[in-house]
Amino acid sequence: MTDAAQAAPWQGSVALVLGSSTGGVGRHVSSLARGLLAAGCRVLVCGPAATDELFGFTAAGAEFAAVEIPASPGPQDSSAIRSLRRALARHELDVVHAHGLRAAFVAGLSRPTAPLVVTWHNAVLARGLRGSASALVERIVARSATLTLGASEDLVARAESLGAREARLGAVAAPVGGAPKRTRAAVRAEFRVAAGVPLILSVGRLHPQKRYDVLLEASGRWRDLDPAPVTVVAGSGPSYMLLAQRASELHAKFYLLGHRTDVPDLLAGADIAVVTSDWEARQLFAQEALRAGVPLIATAVGGLPGLVGDAAVLIPPGDVDALDRAVRELLADPARRADLAARGPRRAATWPTEEDTVADVLAAYASVASVRAGQG
Repeated sequence: MTDAAQAAPWQGSVALVLGSSTGGVGRHVSSLARGLLAAGCRVLVCGPAATDELFGFTAAGAEFAAVEIPASPGPQDSSAIRSLRRALARHELDVVHAHGLRAAFVAGLSRPTAPLVVTWHNAVLARGLRGSASALVERIVARSATLTLGASEDLVARAESLGAREARLGAVAAPVGGAPKRTRAAVRAEFRVAAGVPLILSVGRLHPQKRYDVLLEASGRWRDLDPAPVTVVAGSGPSYMLLAQRASELHAKFYLLGHRTDVPDLLAGADIAVVTSDWEARQLFAQEALRAGVPLIATAVGGLPGLVGDAAVLIPPGDVDALDRAVRELLADPARRADLAARGPRRAATWPTEEDTVADVLAAYASVASVRAGQG
């Protein structure tokens, strides 16, 4: 247990702010909301109405205020700022905690009277005019926060370089998924994968950052293997049509499954898990794969190397040759796959739990609240 977990827990009134989310950020905020409520805190969640429907903040006992914070900057920001300012003004708050740059940007411009804690979950990868605009948002966010928490060390360094007053690594736990509900044979039968045919799995939003084009190009090469692996990707997003068209052109055994809620089942049927992203902090699927004991190949970017340690095969981002080679080597080496399968759960046991994560943010809230009290 961490030192924070052993300290007397802070109790107070917290507003958690998030923007549009269908994945990791929303799950993290949902986990925090439940943990903070259990610790005796009063919790207000501010975010798009769809996030409450998806992550169940109200159902968990938190108060919810709909604030439509979109994924990209635009004229609608002024409306979001006004809505958030009204929502925050209706409560006596000790801390406002924004998650992600978009939510933090809106929260900072709403000028809350309570200290602002910001968790950076993602890096800015855009270039050109959009990249310049995002860099400005980063700078504003870094300088407006009382305390910055980074989901990975490179995010902490980025915030510090942009003038953050105080920045440190923040514990971010992935909620522990349920056990598979179907057998390995049943999962593989869904995809008509015969016994002995390798099933390669990736899960995530179909977005350019995830670089599923790399996985697709590599899968086209694996047709010469005997037996040829089947590759499936669970997720939805803007890259769907481009990937589907390219898969058809390559005649690759590459299938897009759409959004799935049965990732534990999919992992039970998989032989290798793959993450091809250009950047990740604490990627959810990588954690799920290691916990499930599925051999993982992942790109050596962002927080992934520190997350997986020696329990995965790391490759450079954007490198089809490296992915092709890594998969072929693992398929040809059952002993190596078995070793990785054993290392995964051991590595997962070292990660922060949801309880550790809640204890960490409670300590953060106590520190900023005490500074505010001292200034008062």
